[in-house]
Amino acid sequence: MKIRPLSIEGAYEVTPVVHGDARGSFTEWLRFDKLAEVLGRPVTMMQGNISVSAAGVVRGIHYADVPPGQAKYITCVRGSVLDVVVDLRTGSPTFGAWEAVTLDDAARRAVYLSEGLGHGFCALTDDATMAYLVSTTYDPGAEHGIHPMDPDLGIDWPTSTPVLSGKDTNAPSFAEARDRGMLPSWDRTARS
Repeated sequence: MKIRPLSIEGAYEVTPVVHGDARGSFTEWLRFDKLAEVLGRPVTMMQGNISVSAAGVVRGIHYADVPPGQAKYITCVRGSVLDVVVDLRTGSPTFGAWEAVTLDDAARRAVYLSEGLGHGFCALTDDATMAYLVSTTYDPGAEHGIHPMDPDLGIDWPTSTPVLSGKDTNAPSFAEARDRGMLPSWDRTARS
């Protein structure tokens, strides 16, 4: 397993070893001990989620209040997605920056996001199936979003006709969320 930091502090790409033969394959997709070693702190996950999306669906950009925040460990178990991490932490050296990683059922890569980072993805195939482990249970009052098509973020989504949920369609822009004080701060995430 190779754990590589992304350009946004607190975000990592995880590339597992895929063992395959005529029977199929076996992959160790998460090692809490290896991830904790890289993070320098324990990793605790409290809930598991699965989403299935048609090609062209864009989900996100989602994040949770800090504290406690919500760290995520995400992989695509069927199909392919472009997974996007956005630094929403005011005061961060990479505030407003984003980075994308292709997750699919061949390479079996995963992405880890620390608390305070935003997450979204675009399904590249029909029935793109994402598995998430998250560090806190769902709290609808603490969950937020930024409009994924916001030109201020400038995310290069690989679809000309994105399919969004009503919640994502009505999400505030990056500037609106910042001006309303809705975004997590770099200082608070460093202490969480």
